[in-house]
Amino acid sequence: MASSDLRAGALFDLTGKTAIVTGASSGLGVMFANALATNGANVVLAARRTDRLEEVQKALPEGTRSLTVACDITAVDQIEAMCEVTTEEFGGIDVFVANAGVVAEGLPAIEKTPPELFAAGIDANVNGTFNCLTSAGRRMLAAGGGSIIVIASIAGMSGHRGYPAGYGAAKAAQIQLVQQLGSTWADRGVRVNAISPGWFPSEMTDDLIGIPAWQARLTEQTPLGRLGEQEELIGPLLLLASDAGSYMTGVAIPVDGGWTSTSGSSPYSEEVAGILTSIMPDGLGMPVLPGG
Repeated sequence: MASSDLRAGALFDLTGKTAIVTGASSGLGVMFANALATNGANVVLAARRTDRLEEVQKALPEGTRSLTVACDITAVDQIEAMCEVTTEEFGGIDVFVANAGVVAEGLPAIEKTPPELFAAGIDANVNGTFNCLTSAGRRMLAAGGGSIIVIASIAGMSGHRGYPAGYGAAKAAQIQLVQQLGSTWADRGVRVNAISPGWFPSEMTDDLIGIPAWQARLTEQTPLGRLGEQEELIGPLLLLASDAGSYMTGVAIPVDGGWTSTSGSSPYSEEVAGILTSIMPDGLGMPVLPGG
């Protein structure tokens, strides 16, 4: 640890550090950027929707040094440009929050998942994340240290009946990348960890959470009996970003209300199964049944 000061404010202080947050134009990315800025960090906001980034930037705490960068994580040249402009503007990258991601395939019956949508999800969530991590990682390794935080998911920690297969596979791959890079880069001062959220309100989940039967299923399967609140991810984020987490690398922390502590999930009710079937067009949500 850099300091023996045991006060929480000192342990979690990010003053003078520079953090990049991808997917910072909405949802959890906005909250992550604000939390880092509130605790002293310079913040680089990255996403495809630059008009939204400007709104997020204006709402950061007064006095925050910040920058907005257009970045599609499926484009390697844009990732490199994001990391390069950050280094030029602030002198380096201390924290990288790999938050950008997609659920490309929606919620089809797994056996009807269009191959091109499965591939699109893998491209963004696996290839895009890997390219972000290595681009930021090269600069952190050259500087002698840094913290990378991947926003994974409980979908990558076990099988989840009826979840999109591509998304789950990609999140599992992200967690393995965290383990691989976290162990490989540890001796050169770069820590790589993940946060695996359960169900939280966000732009990605709001449509499903807004369905009463679906929300009821989620709360029934969550030991704490409710959905998460975005602010409940701030503690783990600051732990991994700051000196408070200086002895942590290669781990994925579930923040899920106890979801992953259970040993299984119940089948969908007829109502929920019908909802999921109806969401997908052209019969993609209808499972293939014996004799069908």
